[in-house]
Amino acid sequence: MDSFSVLVGGKAGDGIAEAGRMIAYLLNRLGYRLYEHIDSPSLIRGGHTFVIIRAHGRRIGAHQDRVNVLIALDSTTVEAHSWRLKGDHVTLYDADSVTAESLPPDTAGHRAGVALRSVLADLGAPTVMRNAAVLGALCRTLGIPWLLLEDVVRRHQPKQTDLNVMVARRGYDAVGERLKVHPVEGASLPIVTGLQAAGLGLLSGGLKAYVGYPMTPSSGLLHFLAEQALRFELKVYQPEGEIAAILMALGHAAAGERVAVGTSGGGFALMAEGLSLAGQAELPLVVMLGQRTGPSTGLPTYTGQSDLHFAMHAGHGEFPRAVIAPGDAEQMFAWSRLALDLSWKYQLPVIVLGDRTLNDNSQSYDETSVPALPRLSHSAWDERPMAAEVGRAYLRYLLREDGISPFAPFGRSGAIVKVNSYTHDEWGLTTEDPLLTAQMQEKLLHKDRAMADELARLSLVNVYGDPRSSRAIVTWGSPTGALREIGELAGVRVVQPVVLRPFPVRQLADALVACDRVAVAEMNATGQLATLMEQHGLPVHTRLSRYNGRPWAVGELRQHVEEALA
Repeated sequence: MDSFSVLVGGKAGDGIAEAGRMIAYLLNRLGYRLYEHIDSPSLIRGGHTFVIIRAHGRRIGAHQDRVNVLIALDSTTVEAHSWRLKGDHVTLYDADSVTAESLPPDTAGHRAGVALRSVLADLGAPTVMRNAAVLGALCRTLGIPWLLLEDVVRRHQPKQTDLNVMVARRGYDAVGERLKVHPVEGASLPIVTGLQAAGLGLLSGGLKAYVGYPMTPSSGLLHFLAEQALRFELKVYQPEGEIAAILMALGHAAAGERVAVGTSGGGFALMAEGLSLAGQAELPLVVMLGQRTGPSTGLPTYTGQSDLHFAMHAGHGEFPRAVIAPGDAEQMFAWSRLALDLSWKYQLPVIVLGDRTLNDNSQSYDETSVPALPRLSHSAWDERPMAAEVGRAYLRYLLREDGISPFAPFGRSGAIVKVNSYTHDEWGLTTEDPLLTAQMQEKLLHKDRAMADELARLSLVNVYGDPRSSRAIVTWGSPTGALREIGELAGVRVVQPVVLRPFPVRQLADALVACDRVAVAEMNATGQLATLMEQHGLPVHTRLSRYNGRPWAVGELRQHVEEALA
């Protein structure tokens, strides 16, 4: 097989995600490109959790609903997922938790039970090592050599390695070979989550400080950067709440340090006043906004794309910002790095929109697929020596044609630095003068236009599938992975705008030229991207909406797309 999927299911707290990761590491060694979909409730223990690991000989970016191997660690997994089994398949189950009688009727030889508790008891192994036995049984079922499995276990299970190997061997010997998986051509690639890729992009862009209050689905970035802090001389903070987080971040920006803050919907709502402060004081800031099902608490551990309009308009008053929505790990790396450059060149907030699917699901990371984006100037004050601009006096908010003023951080020799949340003059002194008020508002608009002009020279809209097709499906963010594949399979044009503010009207229009049928697919109830397109005079014939907290699988989305574009 050069394409197959494995589902592992059990109770939350039973190490289901770790089992999925180990399976992904193993298949990665065989040269497969991988995508790992995690479905978990907002519970520490109990409830039902499952992981689907999809492997393919070429690049993929989404899961399939149907699977070849079902690994059931409890009876709930059998009841909930037996319908997914397809073609030549195998069910592996914990014989201490699932009885053979509870399994659905099947052809002999398609199922095998391993008494996991008994195996662990015989070897004196802790419950957490059950995953090693599961991995062993899976490898034997798929015809994967024992030596490869042993090497993977030793590399990725550094604690009690020998005991883990013994447990894996017991699982390996407990079943027989049923399906044969062959290695595919291609080197093993790194497996990363979207947030890990974003963290690497931020570090590559010169990040010096990160502030976050834990909130799904942005917590992974806080954890990842905290692990890298010493290596990169990075300051990482977890303050008492989201308001403190954004104010701490703005303090770092005022002191001249590249900074990012992470949050989700409810936390971003609390940050709205701080976002307006960044707009008025012209402080650079990157906000990593992870979307989940809402409103309010909603479904904390499930996905959605309902915060687009909120991100574009959050805050009071009128001030410029950029909103960027990457669609995969490679785009997360490149656009998170550019977001830092953009925020510092134009001294404004840049919001990077992710969601639970993109942020936390793992996928193969191919460096050759990283968008080739230019690096922007690192800091405004390096480019524009203040003495040449304003003589001996430092005007923090100097009126310029492009709206970008010289920015000196606190402690710069020869400059009295002011950061003012009030309407102010060029010096940064508070003013209520009507003429100055209007000039300073126009200054922000000039900066917005200058940023839009520079971004327009980049590729802001991606086209996949058949670019000559008269049928097009438009999407943003995480559905891009599934639709990129569907575009190739179904021969339709797939269009993905990455930057959503400033809205790339001309590039989107060019991407949709000669299309007589346009559908827009997004994970919200009201069609937020479709509404933006219609507001800018772009065609939308059909809206595909999903708002149940679960991402589209490739197969079901393909069916919806073909019906919408028929």
